[in-house]
Parts: sequence; structure tokens; C-alpha cells
Amino acid sequence: MTDKQRTLLIVEDDLALQKQMHWAFDGFETVVAENRESAIAQMRRFEPAVVTMDLGLPPCPDDVSEGFALLSEILALAPETKIVVLTGQHDRENAVRAVGLGAYDFFSKPFEPELLTLTIERAFRLYDLQAENRRLQQARAGSVTGLITRDAAMQKVCHTIERVAPSAVTVALFGDSGTGKEVLARGLHQLSSRAAERFVAINCAAIPENLLESELFGYEKGAFTGAARQTPGKIETAHKGTLFLDEIGDLPMALQAKLLRFLQERVIEHLGGRQEIPVDVRIVCATHRDLKTQIQAGLFREDLYYRLAEIVITIPPLRDRDGDAVLLAHHFIRQFAQENGRASIQLSEDAIAAIELYQWPGNVRELENCLKRAVIMADGSRVTAEDLGLDTDNDGEALEYLTLRRVREVAERQAVVRVLARTNGNIARAAEVLGISRPSLYDLMSRFGLKKDS
Repeated sequence: MTDKQRTLLIVEDDLALQKQMHWAFDGFETVVAENRESAIAQMRRFEPAVVTMDLGLPPCPDDVSEGFALLSEILALAPETKIVVLTGQHDRENAVRAVGLGAYDFFSKPFEPELLTLTIERAFRLYDLQAENRRLQQARAGSVTGLITRDAAMQKVCHTIERVAPSAVTVALFGDSGTGKEVLARGLHQLSSRAAERFVAINCAAIPENLLESELFGYEKGAFTGAARQTPGKIETAHKGTLFLDEIGDLPMALQAKLLRFLQERVIEHLGGRQEIPVDVRIVCATHRDLKTQIQAGLFREDLYYRLAEIVITIPPLRDRDGDAVLLAHHFIRQFAQENGRASIQLSEDAIAAIELYQWPGNVRELENCLKRAVIMADGSRVTAEDLGLDTDNDGEALEYLTLRRVREVAERQAVVRVLARTNGNIARAAEVLGISRPSLYDLMSRFGLKKDS
């Protein structure tokens, strides 16, 4: 704990008691104040972690309104500060009121210095724990904001984003629709030196071809019918920031040539204009298409691909992310329950099993929509598998499948079948490969219904 964290502010108008407390709490860096005005000045100057204060302050020590006003001001100025309120011996009502307003604890006068010291020490420890918790949350948020995962492959993706964010390289995000490509693109922008500038996104598949060029590059007044004034395009709007080109695989060939020129020269021309406009922007693109197949089919320029894919990040689909479907489901349930005024709603066991078994072809986007619908439609306090309406082939075996015994049996059977196939049914060799005796292998084969010649 640093000196700044150990700073204790004593707000007390009785000078004799003020000196006594200063002496009793010599283990802390103590600063003192005798009224509301000086207390706020000391708060601004020293930013103490803990404050002890009397509710009865000048100009009228018998009136606690000044003390409550100071309590509110301190909490507004520094909400994390721990305040220990000192009250008269028979003034429990105001003490409880102070705690209700946000004070950490209260003590009645006269107090035992040793006991008050223990309370102050606990207040410092709580302050430190909360500060560390905030630091860890900021560190997690600083990774990729908005991404929720425990899957090793996705954590590797996050690590790659962190590594490339500070550089100026163009990044290509490849993955199925709904896997979170824009979330990762925004995370890359937020971790870069351009975070204070604009993040501009455009979906190349959502805009008609005859409008896409003007959307990207902007246009001059009179460039076409309806062009009433000069309008900058998305590229120019993202100057100094990040431009996210979503569904780049759907960009028409004619615009691919124009985008390639921009990437090479870093200048654009408005539609209907002749002036070259320099633009400093970081490009991040994404697509669910296989661009190399597109290149072979003559639908995507190979030279543009290598300009865009300086760093390629492949995002795994939700079905391949261990545990992420249920983790995200719990997150969405909390989010949508709060939005719909159903704070107590939760996932039932059969719903969790169904989420685990379903393949999620629409990935996170499908999961999000499914949970939003289920929260709205669920009758009770739990979302059931029926509410989810998922088409899983093994609904009856869902809970059994999640038991360790069932998982172990499935793994053992697969191992025995594969080894018998590789050894061409040689029991002695198969037992040796599996690391078990021949009688044990025969027992396994009998349990799994496998014959030597099958």
C-alpha cells in the first residue's frame, strides 16, 4: 500500500480531539480538517482513501445537516472513499442514515482508539481490494471490449489482436457470419493509437453496386442526379481513424481496382472530382467467403487480397468454441432479462444441455436472437429447452451426455474402434497400443458390442 493509499483524513472541529486522533492514528498519513470547506479542500489535495468525520460540524455543531452535506459531497467527489462516521453516543438513527447514504461504518463517541484503528485498517483493505478489482476489470476490458470467451482458440485470436493493434498493418478477419468479426475489429481499433479517432464501418454487401462507390469515395456537387452538395465518403470520414470494410468478398470488381489504388497511393478522388485527397486511415476488412476460392473463380483480385491480408485472423465458429455457447447464453439471459424487467429469470438444466448440443449455424448472432426470444416468451422464472425451440437430435440424452461417465465411455469406445482398425483386428497389438491387457480389451469390446472381425 502506498502513502497515498494510506492517507487518512480526520474531519473534527474539536481541536483537542483532533490532536488526540492524530496521535492515536500515527500509523497512517493523517491530514485534518475542522469544517466542510477545509475537508473538501483536503480531499482534492490529498485524495485520501479513508475519512473519519463528525456529523456535527460548524457553523452549528448541534445540527447534523452540515455533516450529511459533507458526506454527500465526498461520495460525489470520490465514490470509492471509505467514510467512518463519528456520532454522539445516543445518535444511532443518524449513524444508520449515514451508512444508508454510503458511509462505510460508524462509531459512537467516546470511542476506543484500538477498535477504531481496526475499522480503519479494514476500510483501507477494502479500498485496496476494490481498486485492484477495478484495475483487473480495466485490463480485461483493455483486451477486446465486448468479447466474452473462455475458449483457447478465441483467446489466441484476442492475443493476436492485442499484438497487431499498435501497428499500422491491414488486418483481414475471416470467419462465418455471426462469429463477432465487427466486435474484434472495434477491439483492434480501441487498442490502437487511433482509439481517440473515428471507427467507421461499411458493409460492402448491403449497399447496391451503383451507390457503393459514392459511399466509399464520396462525390462532388452535380456528380450525378440528386448530388446537391459535396459529400465525403466513408474512407475520408475515417481519416486518422479506422475503416472497417465488412463483407469485402462481395466488393464488385470495378471497385476492387479503385480500392487497390487507394491502398497503394493513400489518396482518393471524389466521384465527379479531379482533386486528389490524401487520407490516413487504418484498414480492417472481414468476410465469411473464402477469398482464395474467389480469386480462382475470377471474382476477387489477387493483388488486392495481398494488400488487405497483411495479417489474417481466422475466427472459429461458435460450435468449435468449448463452453462459449453456455457462457454467452448466461450473459444474454442477464442482459435481456434486465431489458425486459425480468431480473430473476435463469436458464434451466435442460436448456443448458440443449445449448451445448446445438450446432449454432448462425453462431453468436443466432444465439443472441434465440435467447432474446426465449426471455420474452418464457412463462415462469426459468427459460427451458422448450422455450429455446432448438432442434437437437439428442434431447433425451442431453443430461446423460454431460456426465463424466458418458463422456469417458464415448472416448473409450472411439479409441478402441480406431486402434482395432489400425491394427487390422490384431488383439495383442491393439492391447499393447492401448496400454491395457488383452482380457481388459476383450471386456471393453464386449461392453461396447464390438466383435473381433467387425
